[in-house]
Amino acid sequence: MNIDLDNLDFKNAGSWPFPIKILAVVVIAIAVGFAGYWFDTKEQLVVLDNARAKEDELKKTFETKQAVAANLDAYKKQMEVMKKSFGALLLQLPSKTEVAELLVDISRVGLESGLEFELFKPGAETVKEFYAEYPISIRVVGTYHQLGNFVGGIAALPRIVTLHNLKINTHQKKAKKGEKADGSILLMNATANTYRYLDKEELDAQNARKKKQKKRRK
Repeated sequence: MNIDLDNLDFKNAGSWPFPIKILAVVVIAIAVGFAGYWFDTKEQLVVLDNARAKEDELKKTFETKQAVAANLDAYKKQMEVMKKSFGALLLQLPSKTEVAELLVDISRVGLESGLEFELFKPGAETVKEFYAEYPISIRVVGTYHQLGNFVGGIAALPRIVTLHNLKINTHQKKAKKGEKADGSILLMNATANTYRYLDKEELDAQNARKKKQKKRRK
């Protein structure tokens, strides 16, 4: 069947041949569908994808919180253990009034180990979040075993003392009479850090300073 498209009357579409009507309906349906997708469905698909991603995120958050809730009692017990451990460590930090006694203890350990102090110089205190760090520059002279005894004695103190920046070199001083042949004299430079906890007044003052700094930044 031959159809002359040039003779089609668009004002009288009802008179078109049946195949043309079908073709016109298909074309119009495709055009409407494309327009609907482009102006509406496309944006809805983006919203749907975002909603699915948000759903996955919420599911993971829920699963995490559910796991925490299921193990809440275990977490509480763990927190109690950590608090007790922290309290025990805190007791190993001297108070402001006990620092002088700790300095005496460090010096005593060195003398009992047979070391000779060439330098014992406390430095400036540095305040941290809830404790203060107190460095002491040390230079001692002795044998290898005496230095070992000193380090072991420091570690055995009931208060926390850490040694940093250790440098050991030979010393020109001659060995004392009665020392073993392998007991050559050594020179050790180190920084002994002691720590003390901040009392309530110091913590309150530190918190007040932090609040002021936050206000200034705003």
